[in-house]
Amino acid sequence: MAVTVYYASDADSSIIRNKKVAVIGYGSQGHAHALNLKESGVDVVVGLRDGSASAAKAESAGLTVMSIAGASAWADVIMLLAPDTEQKRIYDESIAEHMTPGTALAFAHGFNVRFGRIKAPDTCDVIMIAPKGPGHLVRRTYTEGGGVPALIAVDQDASGQARAIAMSYADAIGGTRAGVIETTFSEETETDLFGEQAVLCGGVTALVRAGFETLTEAGYAPEMAYFECLHEVKLIVDLMYEEGIAGMRYSISDTAEYGDLTRGPRVVTEETKAEMKKILSEIQSGAFADEWIAESESGRVNYKRLQEEGKRHPIEEIGGQLRSMMPFISAGKQKVADVSGG
Repeated sequence: MAVTVYYASDADSSIIRNKKVAVIGYGSQGHAHALNLKESGVDVVVGLRDGSASAAKAESAGLTVMSIAGASAWADVIMLLAPDTEQKRIYDESIAEHMTPGTALAFAHGFNVRFGRIKAPDTCDVIMIAPKGPGHLVRRTYTEGGGVPALIAVDQDASGQARAIAMSYADAIGGTRAGVIETTFSEETETDLFGEQAVLCGGVTALVRAGFETLTEAGYAPEMAYFECLHEVKLIVDLMYEEGIAGMRYSISDTAEYGDLTRGPRVVTEETKAEMKKILSEIQSGAFADEWIAESESGRVNYKRLQEEGKRHPIEEIGGQLRSMMPFISAGKQKVADVSGG
């Protein structure tokens, strides 16, 4: 099925400029949305909890900061950019009572709507505008005159204008400069979670560490294992990003390509794919969402244990040492934590 990509000519930029927008949260996405909206001529405020360390950052960037309840009462469009596990509590405590007829509730990820944790009144629009990139990239590309591709979706269209509002919002944060694709809350949520778990984060990190362990356990120097199993991942990913898998294979040596074609399927087997299907079914059924919410609400003991185990892996120590010898890796780059906060 062909997918239509929408651009600036498909959006009415005046719609969002005639709305009052509250961005709830000032983390990676929050700071990018708020600043891009402001510079696009939108009347925007940032809603933060009392005592938030992010308030000073937002105010120093020229943004107006309100309490979450105050911002929600003031706004026509409320963009909820708090962490997935915090959104329901924030909505119930500070936003729900301000969802008056005609108000639009917006998300950048469909998790809480897809799994029924947040249900806005039928008199309100529920929309999604999801940039397909981290907040610092959404911000940087906007300031450079470009943008990051975005997804839009409509879950409730009470006003008859929900899609137009989403497109106008996407335009104001730079999404239409790169292209906007229309999807659904379910499709975005399920594919996003699957990509994170099976490929982009879970799959890649597990593969990298297993390769590192295989080489070091065979007696090879950890420095060599690091370079071959982690450092060079960026080279290959960049080639795939720019030219696809076939383009990457064209750019590497014949020896590397033959090894790719013949040995790759021995690592990622039919059993691996079967496990991927199981992971997808857990996402679709809501089992993963239930597990993650329960983990968060019980103090995140298992999550924190796994985090610490990951930080203590030998690849982290040797990687830190080697990266300190390669200042060019981080030269001119600013950590996201220095730009925004939670």
